[in-house]
Amino acid sequence: MLREIADLGFSHVELSHGIRITLVPGILKAIDEGVIKVGSAHNFCPLPTGITQAAPNLFEPSAEDGREHDQWLRHTKRSIDFAAQMNARVLVLHLGRVEFFIGNPADKLDAYAEKHHGVDLTADPKYKRLLEAALKRLRNCMPPYWERVKVSIEEVRAYAAERGVALGFENREKFDELPLDDDFEKLIYGVTQPNTVGYWHDTGHAEIKQRMGLLKQREHLEKHAGRLIGFHLHDVDAEGRDHRPVGTGTVDFEMISSFWKPHHLLVLEFSPRLSVEDVKQSKQRIEALMK
Repeated sequence: MLREIADLGFSHVELSHGIRITLVPGILKAIDEGVIKVGSAHNFCPLPTGITQAAPNLFEPSAEDGREHDQWLRHTKRSIDFAAQMNARVLVLHLGRVEFFIGNPADKLDAYAEKHHGVDLTADPKYKRLLEAALKRLRNCMPPYWERVKVSIEEVRAYAAERGVALGFENREKFDELPLDDDFEKLIYGVTQPNTVGYWHDTGHAEIKQRMGLLKQREHLEKHAGRLIGFHLHDVDAEGRDHRPVGTGTVDFEMISSFWKPHHLLVLEFSPRLSVEDVKQSKQRIEALMK
């Protein structure tokens, strides 16, 4: 697996939340032989025993169930250990979601968007009213979930820092996932040791949120530029499908490239259905923006 990636011209790789435990011996061999280097890993990596498909939300730090929290803590620490063993600088994390006892307000937003396919929802007054009501309900239900997330982060932050691994908090694409985009600033800038955590920007997720009227990608990047540590780079097509080849959708990569710094990690994060040629062309397009 890693030789194939290296043969495509990549010097570093992100070990994802789809790495099965059975792949670890081959990964260790490739690293020992200098086939490729690891820049980042994505929680949970490797996957818990018995899990064979990508499962970044298998356990969530926002969970009310103490048993799930314990599992999140256990496997996150295990991922930190593995990232440190691989000399990865960053472990990328998802931070859970808000759960609703009766009906998720995102369902109304999705239904409206489905009925008005192709419409600019950000300019639609009725949609904006639905969005405002949905956000109000989300904010009202969020506090206990958000408090559990913050406590969970503190339970692993020092552990990661001792092992030389920074925690990268990724922006999410779903309405009810945490952090809410406006809350990244308080979360990241509230940490007394800023080098231990950072903001990880996913271009596809931000594009989806932009179409929903929840953020403007440029403004979001400007707001968090000082704490950026890495990027997941992928495009979003007209149908709203992400993890597409760079330059084939609506993501403004030229704008995004203006925020790149030498210390940032740039990760091409694609659907496994893409062809080798798609990957090569995407790599070339990103490299052209780096000149």
